[in-house]
Amino acid sequence: MAGLKLRAPTVQTKAESQDQGKTLKQAQELEIPRCVTNLRYYAGLVVNFHEISTEMEIPGAISHSNVRHEPIGVVGIISPWNLPLYLLTWKIAPALAMGNCIVAKPSELTSLTAYMLLELFSAAGFPPGVMNVVFGYGNTVGQAIVGHSGISAISFTGGTATGRTIAATAASRGKKVSLELGGKNPAIIFEDCDFEAAVNTSVRAGFSNQGEICLCCSRIYVQRSIYEKFLDAFAARVSALKVGDPLDSSSDMGALVSKAHQEKVLSYIDLARGEKAQILCGGSAVSVSGCEGGFFVSPTIITGVSQKSRVIQEEIFGPVVCVMPFDTEEEAVMLANDVEYGLAASVWTSDGKRGQRVARGIKSGVVWINCWMVRDLATPFGGVKSSGYGREGGTYALEFFSDTKSITAIC
Repeated sequence: MAGLKLRAPTVQTKAESQDQGKTLKQAQELEIPRCVTNLRYYAGLVVNFHEISTEMEIPGAISHSNVRHEPIGVVGIISPWNLPLYLLTWKIAPALAMGNCIVAKPSELTSLTAYMLLELFSAAGFPPGVMNVVFGYGNTVGQAIVGHSGISAISFTGGTATGRTIAATAASRGKKVSLELGGKNPAIIFEDCDFEAAVNTSVRAGFSNQGEICLCCSRIYVQRSIYEKFLDAFAARVSALKVGDPLDSSSDMGALVSKAHQEKVLSYIDLARGEKAQILCGGSAVSVSGCEGGFFVSPTIITGVSQKSRVIQEEIFGPVVCVMPFDTEEEAVMLANDVEYGLAASVWTSDGKRGQRVARGIKSGVVWINCWMVRDLATPFGGVKSSGYGREGGTYALEFFSDTKSITAIC
């Protein structure tokens, strides 16, 4: 990301902030620069994505084989509302690099920057029909893309229920499918961790983009010997977060994407209250001067909740983090795995062997040790269980957006 930090807000960063509710700072410093990185990365990677050639001796001759990666043709891309341009470019970059044409559908809640990107493609001289964006709802436009006989592959990021519907439709038509779905990501914090780093990163992991990131950490398991100390420090930092006008540079959190989503998040907090859980901080809608009608929710910490509670088991996708104690390493791994999701996890310990051991024990597509959201674009990204299947990133995405052909000749 070095050298790509924007010096001043651009039209795109303001549009992304106003369209989704995220802070201008988040769009300016992370998301729009990452869009640039996505496009540049795959433009460079595909240059070295060569054919594989082998030779094999057979009686009286030598066989020569080569493996080609050919364009699929037309691919369908359905991207979500939480990181609109970031995740759209993450998909279209490898698809275009492999020579495909694209039919993309951004979320109906956040379509503005996709339209702006399409204008840039046109201005750059892309031939008509190579990059196409169709606007509309998932049950109409999205379903039409998934079911269309002329589209050979579908890449989808979004909710688990929608992903299952897409998978069923695509399977009946023989399409390739990559699904990046929901998450209920745990952090396991051992007593020997770098305490300040664990606390500060947990705040960022829990509440970045109002918790509306599939990789956000919404369950924190803390070893009992430091549990109260962690709670005190964590609550102090979370309580200091400023919920405010997304265009105000001093705001740490902006608005949720819609009224319906705000009501969903608040309903989970009410559910926890009904179960006699403790709301350590937050727990309510927030009014922001100058942003009347915005869908703001205060950053919320919940403790004293059962592992079987819906606030632990289900994806809330908002600024709500549950913190619970554990005693043993084995218990921590069991608790981390005791949900239907398996997208990402974090482990905090100064014991390198334990970190690796716990990481191997967690059923998750991505595990960070002593960090969060450190993304090497060459590594595979995706989940297990109800968090989806298929992998994005690096050559994994190039392979998905191509058909692999083996050609063998006898000489």
